[in-house]
Amino acid sequence: MGRFRDTLAQPGLHAIAEVKRRSPSAGELRPDADPGALARAFEENGAAAVSILVDDRFGGCFNDLGAARAATDVPLLAKGFFDDQGDLLQARIAGADAALLLLRDLTDDQARLMIAGGQELGLDLLVEAHDAQELERAVAVGAEIIGVNARDLSTFAIDRSAQLALVAQAPRDRMIVAESAIANRAHGAEAELAGADAILVGSTLMQAEDPGAKLAELIARPLVKVCGLTREEDVVAAAEAGADLAGFVLAESPRRTETPLAVPETMLSVAVCVGEPVDAGTDLVQLYPIEEDHRARNGVLLREGKPVATVRDLPWLGSDERHWEDAAAVSGRILLAGGLGPENVRAAIEAVRPWCVDASRSLELSPGVKDHARIHAFVEAVRSHQGVRA
Repeated sequence: MGRFRDTLAQPGLHAIAEVKRRSPSAGELRPDADPGALARAFEENGAAAVSILVDDRFGGCFNDLGAARAATDVPLLAKGFFDDQGDLLQARIAGADAALLLLRDLTDDQARLMIAGGQELGLDLLVEAHDAQELERAVAVGAEIIGVNARDLSTFAIDRSAQLALVAQAPRDRMIVAESAIANRAHGAEAELAGADAILVGSTLMQAEDPGAKLAELIARPLVKVCGLTREEDVVAAAEAGADLAGFVLAESPRRTETPLAVPETMLSVAVCVGEPVDAGTDLVQLYPIEEDHRARNGVLLREGKPVATVRDLPWLGSDERHWEDAAAVSGRILLAGGLGPENVRAAIEAVRPWCVDASRSLELSPGVKDHARIHAFVEAVRSHQGVRA
């Protein structure tokens, strides 16, 4: 196991930030990109690794890899159209810890030889797949790190739904990287919940005014959920404030809505159910069991029927001084709810380190009617804790 794979094997979602000056699909992105300065900025803003395009079609070369190596200590991924051992040797000499292999351009025998050659050189290989057949091939040739690209390299078309389905199908004993089409935190969270260990982000960063700050924004945790939404204008306010998840209560409640409202692509929709999950077309379901004729205090977050996070909440219409302490003791992703508001969410984050924080009643003017100023204040409190501008 090399440095690149070691990094991706650590808990949590990791970001591989990419340096590329142009792309065949988007044209010029950042013609004057300085790979050393960018690699350093990405490291400072939380990148687990940095990807360097070394192919002229992307405005890159192996000298860019060397410049990045001189500027940062994080693992470097060399990206190009590699098909022989000489390419891998050149990448290793320039400072790469890993290299990309496109299964589209290789036979199974070639892929096996390249993987073996990379291992001899001390290189990890990120083997990229674009469809179910290539995913099966990647597994069969022994790829330990598999990239699932949302972009069809022949047509440049993006299909995030197909990407997420492949990520979910991939074996959990491999490191899985979701590549392309990550433009916001919600996209990254979708990939994470589908099973990705890392996201590879290039164009979004290269087109940003401040690529390092954009990276920090994309990977900021915890996520923010605004729950009990019943009006379109409140969904808009939550999205404009920078919330990542929109919660719609489908169980009996003063905040009940008959059907979830539409949300922008910067947010994931969550159906909040009690007793049994309801298929309402949302991205996620927040499910609470029934205890003593009421909603239980704790629940589970589901993606396509599978648990992806634990919901830790306060007792039904009650309080608990040990709430945060008990939540902090739970392993895995924690969606923390129960009495959170702009005034205490930073303290809650410090105590629990949750994956997501959830507020509803504290952001209301009346049941189901949100106070837009309070929504903004809640999101701002979370982002300021992260050092990210809301």
